[in-house]
Amino acid sequence: MPDMKRRPHWYEEGQEPDYRFTLANERTFLAWLRTALALLAGAVALAQLVPPFSVAGLRTGLAVLLAVTGTVLAAFSYRRWARVQRAMRNGRPLPMTWLPFVVGWAAALCGVVVLVLVLTHPR
Repeated sequence: MPDMKRRPHWYEEGQEPDYRFTLANERTFLAWLRTALALLAGAVALAQLVPPFSVAGLRTGLAVLLAVTGTVLAAFSYRRWARVQRAMRNGRPLPMTWLPFVVGWAAALCGVVVLVLVLTHPR
């Protein structure tokens, strides 16, 4: 665990960016965390509240996919925030991230599976 009394070494690099950009970056970080928590809550709800599907293990598989996606997103959201801050401090282009790609495809995969279930197994 890092010492929370000290700033990261990169925090002293370059120039202080406009506070509006720093606050926008922080809001983006918080949005990633909210999304990660929503994915984790969806995983818990799916595993605990949804009746079993007719395909064995599918409910658990979808819950695991949501939980893993939420965990990865939470873990990498701080790294993304720090990389953007560092780029802004040093006047470099903002770094590319794979987070939207991963989260988007995981959500799309869950959506397709649920859609197939709804269309093939009506109540």
